[in-house]
Amino acid sequence: MENKTKFLKKEEVERKWYLVDASGKILGRLASKIATILMGKHKPVWTPHVDTGDFVIVVNAEKIKVTGKKLAEKKYYKHSGYLGGLKEETLYSLLQKSPETVIKLAVKGMLPHNKLGRKMLKKLKVYRGPEHPHQAQKPEKIEI
Repeated sequence: MENKTKFLKKEEVERKWYLVDASGKILGRLASKIATILMGKHKPVWTPHVDTGDFVIVVNAEKIKVTGKKLAEKKYYKHSGYLGGLKEETLYSLLQKSPETVIKLAVKGMLPHNKLGRKMLKKLKVYRGPEHPHQAQKPEKIEI
């Protein structure tokens, strides 16, 4: 008897909600674990062309850590589309203004760069403080 690999369809995927506390965690290591959960690679039914991942809620985003001189030297760039429209911002200033963006950008870089990756990123919910509005989904707390 030959064993066949089971590929899930998007209707067959069961999603769970996970809660991650980012306080004291290193940004890159946290982001890689979150990306794995969003893609669904932690599940035995992972299918490359289907979004099999789970939802992730990240709280205490402002308490993340980075190693080395990244706080002063890491830069984020964005362009308006006009001539001379390149803006740059350091990690330190972006953490002061919007720590949620820092985590989202780190995770976004670790997901597939296509329609599927954009869909996966929508399952990431990041909050500055310890409160979040997803109590009804009964998120399971995981340690990363």
